[in-house]
Amino acid sequence: MHTREEKLEAFGRLLDVLDRLRVECPWDRKQTNESLRPNTIEEVFELCEALMKDDSKNICKELGDVIMHVCFYALIGQEKEDFDIADVCNKQADKLIFRHPHVYGKEKAESAEQVLQNWEQIKLREKDGNKTVLSGVPAALPSIIKAYRIQDKARNVGFDWEQPEDVWQKVREELGELEAELKKGDKQKSTEELGDFIFSIINAARLYHLNPDNALEHTNQKFIRRFNYVEQHSIRVGKTLTQMTLEEMDELWNEAKKLENEQQS
Repeated sequence: MHTREEKLEAFGRLLDVLDRLRVECPWDRKQTNESLRPNTIEEVFELCEALMKDDSKNICKELGDVIMHVCFYALIGQEKEDFDIADVCNKQADKLIFRHPHVYGKEKAESAEQVLQNWEQIKLREKDGNKTVLSGVPAALPSIIKAYRIQDKARNVGFDWEQPEDVWQKVREELGELEAELKKGDKQKSTEELGDFIFSIINAARLYHLNPDNALEHTNQKFIRRFNYVEQHSIRVGKTLTQMTLEEMDELWNEAKKLENEQQS
C-alpha cells in the first residue's frame, strides 16, 4: 500500500490532469453540472454493481470514475468562484468531526448503536443541518432505499418496534388489506395497499439487519442467471422460448437451480 505522501501526490496528480483537460480538451471544456449529472449517476451505479460482485479490480476502477466526477464538480465550482476542492474536503472533515463527539469531544459511545442514537440529534444541531428528522432523506432516492432510510431515521429518535418479531403482525395486516382490495378490483386502493405491504416488508428487513435493496438485487441476478440458462438450453428440445410449454421451461429452471446449489455446496 502507498504512504500518505504518495496518496496526496496521486490526488494532486489527478487534479493537475483535470485542470489541463478542462483547458485543452473540447469535450471536458464544454461540460457543466447539468451535462455531467447523468454520467455521474451512471458511474455510481457501475460502482454499485462492482460492490455487489465484490470485484476489487472494478471497485478500484469505478471509484476512480466517481472521484473524478467529484473533482470535476469542484473544478466547476472553482471557476464560478463559489468553492473549490479544498472547501469540499474541509467541509466534509468539519462535519465528520462535529458528528463524532465521542472521538473528538467528551461524549461517550461504546457501541455502533449508541453512535446511531446520537446521530440524528447531532445533525439537527448543525448550523446548516437538517431542519427535521426526515428532511435529510433525498427525494430522488430509489423507493426501496428511501423507505429504508426513512425507517432508519425514525428509529434513531426512538420511533420503532420494541422487538423485531412485533413487525410480523403489521406485515400480515398489510397483506390482508392488500388481498381484500385486490378482490374488490379497486386498482387505486390496491396500489396504495401494495405500497403499505412493501413498506412493512422493508421494515421487517431493517429490524433483522438485512438490506432489502441488496437482497432484491441478489434475487434479480439469480433470476437472470436461471432464465439465461433456460434460454440457452431450450435448443435441446428444438424450440424457442415462445414455443415451449411452462412445464418444459420449469424443468430447465430446476436444472439451473440444481446446478447452482451444487456449485455452492
